[in-house]
Amino acid sequence: MELQVTSVSRFSQTIADAPSAVVVLTAQDIRDFGWRTLADALASLPGLYVNNDRNYSYLGARGFLRPGDYDSRFLLLVDGVRTNDSVYDQASIGSEGLLDMDLVQRIEYVPGPGSAVYGSNALFGVINVITKSGSAMAGPQASMLAGSYGERAARVSYGWHAQDGTDVLLSASSSRRDGQDLYFAEYRQPGSDGVAHGLDFDRAHRLFAKAAYGPWTVSAGYVARTKGVPTGSFGALFDTANQTRDTQAFAKAAFDMPLASGADLAVLAHWGRADYQGIGSYPGEAGEALVNVDGDHAGWFGASAQLTFSRVPDHKVVAGVDMQRNARRDQFSYYRAPYQLLLDDRRSDGRSGVFVQDEWRVRPGLLFNAGLRYDRDSNAGSQFHPRLALMYRASPDNTVKLIYGTAYRAPNAYELYYSYPGEGGQQGNPALSAERISTRELIFERRLDANGLARMSLFNYRMRGLISQEVQPDTGLLMFANIQRAVATGAEVAYERQFGRGLRLRASFAMQHADDGDNAQLVNSPRRLAKLNLSLPLPALKARLGAELQCGTARLTQNSRVGGHCLSNMVATSNGLLARTELSLALYNAFDARYADPAGAVFVQEALARQSRTVAAKLTYGF
Repeated sequence: MELQVTSVSRFSQTIADAPSAVVVLTAQDIRDFGWRTLADALASLPGLYVNNDRNYSYLGARGFLRPGDYDSRFLLLVDGVRTNDSVYDQASIGSEGLLDMDLVQRIEYVPGPGSAVYGSNALFGVINVITKSGSAMAGPQASMLAGSYGERAARVSYGWHAQDGTDVLLSASSSRRDGQDLYFAEYRQPGSDGVAHGLDFDRAHRLFAKAAYGPWTVSAGYVARTKGVPTGSFGALFDTANQTRDTQAFAKAAFDMPLASGADLAVLAHWGRADYQGIGSYPGEAGEALVNVDGDHAGWFGASAQLTFSRVPDHKVVAGVDMQRNARRDQFSYYRAPYQLLLDDRRSDGRSGVFVQDEWRVRPGLLFNAGLRYDRDSNAGSQFHPRLALMYRASPDNTVKLIYGTAYRAPNAYELYYSYPGEGGQQGNPALSAERISTRELIFERRLDANGLARMSLFNYRMRGLISQEVQPDTGLLMFANIQRAVATGAEVAYERQFGRGLRLRASFAMQHADDGDNAQLVNSPRRLAKLNLSLPLPALKARLGAELQCGTARLTQNSRVGGHCLSNMVATSNGLLARTELSLALYNAFDARYADPAGAVFVQEALARQSRTVAAKLTYGF
């Protein structure tokens, strides 16, 4: 309860004082449970669930995850810098993500609307990934991993910290997975055995650098990923060389220092770039195979400044401004040979916002947090979004929070402008307006002792203007429109405890009902989620064992349903067998559960099977 977090209000405050049911995952959690992507880590949190379509990972919250969405309803930060791209507004959480998980110091997840602090995209939550410092790495380090289906990875890193406070971290990593041949019954027909051969591969390369001196911090990251697409999505010919290629980069420079007693100034400038290509074979009019290249170029830059002021007794005020210029929101699509241009759309726009937030200690044990932000968006127009929270400490160990907030998501460039002609084609809709959400949440937190926390959350979400695709009766083309609404009501119970001798336990249970406002359950919305994470020492082996269990109930697909499932992972980690060496052995989907995720409208399949049991061994050596 006294742990300091910075992502909720953009200044440091304790979990007890934060106007949210914020959850923190640490580097120790990442090691104990062998999480290799941000999606793996987030899947362990209360109320969250992750889908994977053998190309990207997608995050759902409190019963809401629409098949085909691109994680645009979550805001993803790396060290406080927005990384959602400027075309799809995608938060990259899978193998396409920017960071090697070995570089992550902690993850702060802030559920609920965050537009009062961060603006667009923070409908369901804010994810802030905080990277390690050079002192945490303390010298050269190398890591190697080998696993099932031809998986292998390597990383080299160097950390350095000087007596004058200079801190440097450098890292490069590469991963590769050959994947497996996958069977899809929907494609079994004369001339095809329904098997996608050698198309589940995944290759990625990453670079990261970070340096700090005095009040200055600079950092930059880059990832390039190529992923085979075995599913025949978007009407591509099955069992042909379909793949996606993603690159993303970011850079930031930040200045943070006190101006005077009780006043702090933070200034940040950032730049980002993301490029995507989807390469696939499609049937031509004469029956021949035509190679289509579909993609985008996204580029953006921006700056922010904020002043945190605490000189007025019982008040802590933060005020600031954010600006971002989306210099490139370009989309294209063409056939290679014979060359035929289908789409060449080039756009640029911008957004800016000003915000203010006051944490007012009304009296001992009673805290009132009020925030308001005004955004001016080229596509969504003017937006005002508040957050009001009352935190009452009934006793030193018990805190009650009552929170109200609203948020918005501006339509992205793909929804606004993506168009191509012909059967099964799509047309843009520049008239789209923003999605909006209003939430009410009641939270009860109890500190069990210095090492334990229990929490219960009751929530109600109301969304309107949801952007969805529909077929236009006059043209027969797909088009995005503000045609739906949604209501979600539920409860979450979470428990965390560190016992003697290093035993750590984290458990949660969520009940939720998400419907379209007329009591029709949403697609891909589990009614119940149960999570358990247990980490315990194995003194005889100088090791730790991490065990993870994730269970979810049945979910509706477009025309049917997929059954419930329980997924279990086990990881044994030892850093005492050899000097300066850490060795881990992981078993993912340990009991080989067969389960699937609902597929979107661009798939022939009603549901897509998830990964079967795999193993991986990892060796890390510090020089």
